[in-house]
Amino acid sequence: MTRINVTVDGVDYSDEVEPRTLLVHYLRETLGKTGTVVGCDTSNCGACTVHLDGHSVKSCNVLAVQADGHEVTTIEGIASGGELHPVQKAFHECHALQCGYCTPGMIMQAIDVLGDNPNPSEEEIRVGLEGNLCRCTGYHNIVRAVQQAAGQGATAGAQS
Repeated sequence: MTRINVTVDGVDYSDEVEPRTLLVHYLRETLGKTGTVVGCDTSNCGACTVHLDGHSVKSCNVLAVQADGHEVTTIEGIASGGELHPVQKAFHECHALQCGYCTPGMIMQAIDVLGDNPNPSEEEIRVGLEGNLCRCTGYHNIVRAVQQAAGQGATAGAQS
């Protein structure tokens, strides 16, 4: 076992983990952060996307020990003061989900895209979301939601 110290959604944790534990499993099973979805365990779908030190990563491709000493933000940690994050709000308003399985990872990736480029074109949004798969929507409303969030200044407070 290895002790890790990690800040998740603004709360400090210190836990013993098996060195081979994936970050996604640590978040879900140890911390109860079930909004981070296990989709494929192969980094192909992006459903498990979280932010590590402010940048999106697929948590099924990161070991929990690699997060030692770092800050992780999950879908549960992006709302502020009871208000949805602008990207969450835009996904809701633009009907950018159907089954919702990919939505947490898609939102986390969209926040990262907007953090890098606050005013992306449709093509830049599509390229930025490329590693996150949605099996239901065809992406049109997802792209619209990211465009709407960009118009609302979604990068303000997106990541610390």
